[in-house]
Amino acid sequence: MRLHSLLPLSLSALVLAACQPTPETRTVSTLAPPPQIENEAEIVARGEYLVRTSGCNDCHTAGYAERGGKVEKAQWLLGSPLGYNGPWGTTYATNLRLHLKDMTEAQWLEYSANLRTRPIMPDFAVREMTREDRRAIYRFVQSLGPAGEPAPTYLPPGRTPPAPYFTLVLPQAPAAAPAGGH
Repeated sequence: MRLHSLLPLSLSALVLAACQPTPETRTVSTLAPPPQIENEAEIVARGEYLVRTSGCNDCHTAGYAERGGKVEKAQWLLGSPLGYNGPWGTTYATNLRLHLKDMTEAQWLEYSANLRTRPIMPDFAVREMTREDRRAIYRFVQSLGPAGEPAPTYLPPGRTPPAPYFTLVLPQAPAAAPAGGH
């Protein structure tokens, strides 16, 4: 696995996460809402489009980014054994097909509207999606059906994860200037 190819994607997600507004300062998107879709096939197709273009597969489908998106749809969203290790501990991309299998659409809409996760998941992007887009993603994931095994569980800080994992090393904060220093 070529982990260096994930560096730009992972760093971009972390930078975006750091820029996330607090709930009190959150702004309402000025983009026009997507058209209302009532046909089930169109809703599922919209969900597939969103999963494909919003980066869901980059982490939640093993090997997707490394293979330039050339992964059979039957293998999508099964989670990944690749850990993301940093000051928060080690996180793994969830098997979304198992995670959503027992969730109703109403539960998913509530859950995804308030999603708060550990890095490197850009949960803010999901929260900013329209209700219709989150609904379409739910319907698409449900159309794939449950499959695969659960992803590895979160490891707290200080525990070395098993390979493969990607480590983010943050720079040290600059030392404080001595009193009276220039």
